[in-house]
Amino acid sequence: MIVEQFRTGGDRNYGYLVADEVSKEAVVIDASYNPGMIVRFAAERGLVIRFVFSTHGHDDHTNGNDAIRHLTGIIPLLFGDTCHRTGIKVEDGALFPLGSLEVRIFHTPGHTKDSMCIYIGDALFTGDTLFTGKVGGTITEEQAFDEYKSLHKLMLLPGETQIYPGHDYGLSSLSSISKELASNPFLLQKDFNAFLALKQNWTTYKKIHGIA
Repeated sequence: MIVEQFRTGGDRNYGYLVADEVSKEAVVIDASYNPGMIVRFAAERGLVIRFVFSTHGHDDHTNGNDAIRHLTGIIPLLFGDTCHRTGIKVEDGALFPLGSLEVRIFHTPGHTKDSMCIYIGDALFTGDTLFTGKVGGTITEEQAFDEYKSLHKLMLLPGETQIYPGHDYGLSSLSSISKELASNPFLLQKDFNAFLALKQNWTTYKKIHGIA
């Protein structure tokens, strides 16, 4: 499996290309700001883009969708959409074929209602749901509770699962389930009330612990 991480611009945004090495079929995730860079990378390596997904509807993750549609002829998919080529709806548990691989959708509401994570092989693309050492921003207590449940669903994946976040906000450009379970302060909280309290006092916590 080929996994390529792109710094696309914006607010330290990441975009991704994942490809099956045998069939050369590829998927693009969060084609923001500079989709041409991702499309050129694929073309130079003989990779054929089959799907384009956005992890959620915020502009910094979708502003390249019109451009990549023009470049590839592929309609980008968000949660709730139906793929015109396969007829598969983008919903929790949906599986999209990618050569010898499968693209699995996890609905992970919290940061937004339509947030989703994309699981391919041993790689999990978390958008703004989970960063390395941090979690996605929420405004209301209801959003925070949804995110708390979503995060704990993801933590049931194998510990070796690699985490690829939507921004370079965390301690490194990638992580793993086992690393986050062992060190992410939000995932170390004993219950939702403690999780919410940390969110509400995150600025102070960062200063005390020297987190950027």
